[in-house]
Order: sequence, then C-alpha cells, then structure tokens
Amino acid sequence: MSTPKNRTVEARILRVNHGGEHGAIRIYRAQIALARLRAPDLLPFLTRTLAHEREHLERFRALMPTRAAKPCRLMWIWSVGGVALGGVTGVLGRKAILVCTEAVERTVHRHLDDQLAWLGERDAEMAATIHDIQQQELGHLRYAEKERGAPNGLTALLDATICIAVEALIWLSTRGDSLRLARTLRAAA
Repeated sequence: MSTPKNRTVEARILRVNHGGEHGAIRIYRAQIALARLRAPDLLPFLTRTLAHEREHLERFRALMPTRAAKPCRLMWIWSVGGVALGGVTGVLGRKAILVCTEAVERTVHRHLDDQLAWLGERDAEMAATIHDIQQQELGHLRYAEKERGAPNGLTALLDATICIAVEALIWLSTRGDSLRLARTLRAAA
C-alpha cells in the first residue's frame, strides 16, 4: 500500500541508490584508466562492471519520477569520492582494485538487503529492480573474492578503510539520511 510515508522512504531509497551508482561509475572509470598499466588482466571485468553500474544508474533514474524522487543534492561528493577511491586503488594495483570492489559491494549488499526487507509488497516494481541489481552486484562481489587471493594485514586495513569511506559517502551525500533510512527500514520491516 502506498502512503505518503512510504513514498518518502521510497524516494530516499532511490536517492541514495542513484547516488551510489554515480559513485561506482567514477570508481570503475578511474580504475580502468590505471588498470591499463597496473592490472591489465582486470580490464574485461572492470569494463563489464562499469557497464552494469551505468545500467543500474539508469534503472534507478527511471523509477524516480513516479515516486517524486530527485537525485542527491550533493552528487559532487559521489564524483570526488569515487574518483579518489578508484584512483588510489588503481595506483595500488590488482589486489587493491579487487579489495575495493569487494568492500564496496559488501557494503552496498547490506544496504540493499535492508531496502528489500522494507519494500516487501509495498512497491513490487522497485523491489524487483533492486533484487535484479543486487544479483549483479553479488556477481561483482563473488568475482572479487575469488580473484583477490589470501587476505593479509594490509588488505584487511584497506578493506576496513573502504567500508568506512563508503558509509561516510552515503552519510554525507544524504546529510545523515542514510542512518535515518536504515533505522526506518529496520523498524518497519
């Protein structure tokens, strides 16, 4: 059932997801530019993943008008954060690129799980879209986990740093809305 409160939550979900895809595109573009020198074997994966992220952005954008959702007002934060994260991990090389993908996708997966739990039957179209996108994101995560190799202290530190950075980008770009959204989603599920 669509109520004004549900519509507000739906718009918030779309805003954060759209912003996240915008940031992911910047990460992969920066990594592709640097992987040509540092990890050329990852170029097919990165190129394919970039195409997925562009598709996800368009799918979220297509859902926005009928739900009175608008893009995040601080989209530049996603651009700067994505380019910085992609650039740093691209310079560090193959393992860092894979750790980045793994950390970002794991964080995103947690947010998408919360969203799907809340959406349930409230908005079947949006839930189906998020579920489809989540399956592709899980494919990115599984590939990174498989290819990354054994973790070590440095990769664990990089992983934790990236997870914190992604959560911070989500929080900053939504002006704290992500925490309220997570609480709302958990309380209403």
